[in-house]
Amino acid sequence: MGKRTRSQRKGSSPKNKVSSHRFPASNRIPRVNDQIGEVVELVHSPAHTAPLAKIKFEDGTVAHIAAPEGISIGQSLSFGDNVNLRPGNVTKLSQIPEGTPISNIEARPGDGGKFARSGGNSAVLEARIDDRVRVRLPSGRVKDLPANCRATIGVLSGHGRSEKPLMKAGAAHYRAKARGKLYPTVSGVAMNPVDHPHGGGNHQAVHGPSSVSRNAPPGKKVGNIAPRRTGRGRVREQEGA
Repeated sequence: MGKRTRSQRKGSSPKNKVSSHRFPASNRIPRVNDQIGEVVELVHSPAHTAPLAKIKFEDGTVAHIAAPEGISIGQSLSFGDNVNLRPGNVTKLSQIPEGTPISNIEARPGDGGKFARSGGNSAVLEARIDDRVRVRLPSGRVKDLPANCRATIGVLSGHGRSEKPLMKAGAAHYRAKARGKLYPTVSGVAMNPVDHPHGGGNHQAVHGPSSVSRNAPPGKKVGNIAPRRTGRGRVREQEGA
């Protein structure tokens, strides 16, 4: 029997655990309504691609959300149904006009935000269909969401973070370490047979089907996991999309 794969080894070693100090707070829309909070600090979080805005409410509670472009320390942010369309305010999708850029959008009412959460990204509210709202995500995909889901007005800050090159491997190492990722990433075909199911052979190739079952054990679950289809037909579908 060969060695355990990298995915198996990561689960048994504290070396791969992310340091808690690297996560100053989570990016979640607080469950408040008709309240006004003040931005008391802009927090740098290595685990997030956009800075976090620390918000303090009138009752003393504190929350953190991803900071949109244009907000500053001391600014007041409104949470509720009747808010101004200023960057940083949070309201329901039913209260946002069509064509407004929004971010940190909830998939279900009250989940704190699931879509358009990375730095520099935003979605656009396109149309209303009965009790649902059509939103175009940063990927271009269109999604119909419940109208009572909340979102943050504006485009998230942190735009252009990927334009500066890393320059050396050490920079990539520390970027991956901040997120608890292993660096560098070695492909399976470059390994030996005992290290990976794709390893071995006279050439760097998979040498067999690359699709595996959804119920495959961890040591075998590599490659195309439960694909809908593979082959040339799949390539033609991607080219026509």
